[in-house]
Amino acid sequence: MNTSSETQTAKPGRTVREQIRAHYGTLTQSERKFANALLANYPAAGLASITIVAANADVSTPTVARMVQKLGYKGYPQFHQALLQELEATVSGPTQRRANWASEVPETHLLNRFVTAIGHNIEQTLSNIDTAQFDEAVQALADSERRLYLVGGRITRALAEYAFTHFQAVRQRITHMTSSSATWPHYLLDMEAGDVLLMFDVRRYEKNLLRLAELAAERGVRVILITDQWASPVAAVADQTFHCWVEIPSAWDSNISTMMLLETLIAAVQEENWPETRARYERLDEIFDAARLFGK
Repeated sequence: MNTSSETQTAKPGRTVREQIRAHYGTLTQSERKFANALLANYPAAGLASITIVAANADVSTPTVARMVQKLGYKGYPQFHQALLQELEATVSGPTQRRANWASEVPETHLLNRFVTAIGHNIEQTLSNIDTAQFDEAVQALADSERRLYLVGGRITRALAEYAFTHFQAVRQRITHMTSSSATWPHYLLDMEAGDVLLMFDVRRYEKNLLRLAELAAERGVRVILITDQWASPVAAVADQTFHCWVEIPSAWDSNISTMMLLETLIAAVQEENWPETRARYERLDEIFDAARLFGK
């Protein structure tokens, strides 16, 4: 029988993947075998019956049942339903998202609901950032010996452009890739081992971004991904992946937690090489003054 510590309720807002990571240290060797099989083909490896998923992972059915309870689910049906809901969330469009929020018929004003949702998104985003991974990403982004490439998708290209504007002032050797995938082979032509590719991809995930990440990784490029809580398929290729919570009472997802993470990365990169960055800021201001772009 499981102990009380093993049957805790799954935390609201956490994906099954996050539950596995949070409880991985408590799993037995056979339970970890199933967990690893699921993570290797997530979430598809957990969408069949308990007997099938156990057989596919080469573990026993009781092993799967015990691990599911350790993750905080009452049983396999609840675990299975959680995976299905995640899968549905990753492919839902604006109309379905609007219907999901509207069905709750909240009594509070929309402004209050937005504030609550955004606060939850930021809290969840921060609680799921590994500081060591964050610091590694900052060092890579700050290393001007490596060329830094930036790219986003249909929605996230605005984030890539925002990142480019700031990083260009902070360091040298920045390339903002256009959003047209037809031009990407030209950028790949110049990518070298050790370069860094910062990518933005949120649901609905874009296949062309995944292929770009794969081709860049084959060339030894370090891929850093900023995505949502469900994780773009690019995560399977990325060296570092950061998950940002995005759901709000709207047909569209929010970029506020994503922007919070991005601006924190920019600030950290700025501080990583502050003397050089300060000199760069001063030279930039001199150019602005000479060009008379801004009023005094």
